[in-house]
Amino acid sequence: MIYIGSDYRGFKKKQFLIDFFKYKNYQFEDMGAFEYVEGDDFNDPAIAVAKAVKAHPGAAGILLCGSAHGVTIQANRFKGIRAAHCDSAESAVLAREHDAANVLCLSAELLEDAKAREIVMKFLTTKFVPLERRVKRIKRIDEREDYA
Repeated sequence: MIYIGSDYRGFKKKQFLIDFFKYKNYQFEDMGAFEYVEGDDFNDPAIAVAKAVKAHPGAAGILLCGSAHGVTIQANRFKGIRAAHCDSAESAVLAREHDAANVLCLSAELLEDAKAREIVMKFLTTKFVPLERRVKRIKRIDEREDYA
């Protein structure tokens, strides 16, 4: 299952990816924005995608905003979410293989449609390689500590 969301800056590219998912018969759910509203915030779709991925282990999330920074920061606020901003197919492979990323964050304004589709495909078809050191590092991501 793929959960996908965007703000207004990512809305058009999200629709492009949804059309691609339909063409490939991928199971997906659009988590918003559901219409183009200039100036809307990235927070709500990022929160919705993060919560859905967290509730469904093995699912993947895809988030888009202008730069990908906002959605990446917001999604990573959730324990168990490993959101990665990827700008190449190679970085998507590394995010999955090395870091078990479960949410892909894309810049809608800096990536052409074909490049975004290529990155998404690499992300969705690459699996985590659970070497002991990687598993240990991933477990440490969700450790909570106060830095006073």
